[in-house]
Amino acid sequence: MKIFRSSFIVSIIALIAAYIYAGWDGLMITAILAVLEISLSMDNAIVNARILERMSLAWRKIFLTVGILIAVVGMRLIFPLLIVGVSAHLDPVSAMRLALEKGDPSIPGTYGYILHHAHPTISAFGGMFLLMLALGFFFDKRAHTWLKLPEKLLQQIGHFPAANAIISLIILLLTAEFVAADAHAILFSGILGIVTYMLVNGFGEMMTEHLPRHATGEARYAVGRAAFSLFMYLEVIDASFSFDGVIGAFAITSDPIIILLGLGVIGAMFVRSLTLYLVEKGTLNELVYLEHGAHWAILTLAILILASIRWEIGEAVTGLLGGLIIVLSFVSSVLYNRTH
Repeated sequence: MKIFRSSFIVSIIALIAAYIYAGWDGLMITAILAVLEISLSMDNAIVNARILERMSLAWRKIFLTVGILIAVVGMRLIFPLLIVGVSAHLDPVSAMRLALEKGDPSIPGTYGYILHHAHPTISAFGGMFLLMLALGFFFDKRAHTWLKLPEKLLQQIGHFPAANAIISLIILLLTAEFVAADAHAILFSGILGIVTYMLVNGFGEMMTEHLPRHATGEARYAVGRAAFSLFMYLEVIDASFSFDGVIGAFAITSDPIIILLGLGVIGAMFVRSLTLYLVEKGTLNELVYLEHGAHWAILTLAILILASIRWEIGEAVTGLLGGLIIVLSFVSSVLYNRTH
């Protein structure tokens, strides 16, 4: 409870603010968005926890303070405004004014409509980034395998040089050719997602592989530039997870303030508290298949995000599939521990 105390306090303040701003309806919608964000972000928290384990206590606090500001203000407020501003050729003030008008997302020219119209290119970027993230996990040799046959096969494929980039590019080409209406825009955004992953991940590995070690040979926590690179990696991962949720929230409400309070303030705070809980309790080391389940959920999410470029796929579908996979991996981990 100590870890989640700040999240509960912030949530109460956010719900009070939602009530003052939009009455009981605003409070209820904020609560619904918060529950959706928390339930859909289990895989995000698991991936974040594994990276956060490599960072010093000081940088973990930065992730929970500065990082939360980036997640809330940056991804849930500034990013949608930026997308609308670029798409509609509006300055920031005009984009904010348009957002506060709370127009119907089904009506052309409204804030929600413009953001929804930009969904394909955003999905291409986020989908390819998450695809690279998931494949990168399975292409590496692991001490354990959960789904034996597919994971062994993916490990074999991973021995081929640049397998992750090659397969991701093939999937991107197929998506642009057979799924997307605007192949050029999808290719550009997808390649940008691939390059972003390669740059951030490569820079992080370069900075952390030379970490000083204890006498036992165990690597010390990342600090300085190494920790900063991991911090930026975490923020890009969080951004990729939040793309679809931010746009999908407009199916519930077109009010950017309510979306900010539900997804950002409450949702992002609980995801970070959950991440810290997993790190401090060593849950990922005790439940050996949980990380595998999270990456299968991410792989599923990436495929669904790419499919959503053409077809409408509800948040409930992605959330239920991801949650089911993680629950199965949790049960498998418990059974493994009992037999070993």
